This record gives sequence, structure tokens and C-alpha cells, in this order.
Amino acid sequence: MNKSILTKREKEVFELLIKNQSTKEIAKFLDISEKTVRNHISNAMQKLGVKGRAGAVVELLKLGEISL
Repeated sequence: MNKSILTKREKEVFELLIKNQSTKEIAKFLDISEKTVRNHISNAMQKLGVKGRAGAVVELLKLGEISL
């Protein structure tokens, strides 16, 4: 089985980001704070070795972690 690089929650956050949801909207939808959303994004970017959300999305698409 292919182990995901990201946690389930980090993946959820990016799936919502690519649907053009704001940090505030994601926080509300997932019932977590905006800071927690930003932490998930930051942790994912660090794991992927990228700078910026766009770079993370590109990497996640390449890896098949998320799809458009």
C-alpha cells in the first residue's frame, strides 16, 4: 500500500485549497482555527520541500496525492 506523505487532514486542507477556498472558509468547514489551517499548509510544504502553496499543489498533483 502506498503511504501518503501528508496526514489525512493536510490532504483535506489542500483539496479545499484547490477548490479556491480561503483559509477562513477551510477553517469554518473543517471546524478548526485559521491558525491550524495555516499550520497544516506549512507542515505540508515543509514535507514536500517547496516554498508556497502553489508549489505544494504542483508537487501533490505530480505525486498523485490530490487531483483536480
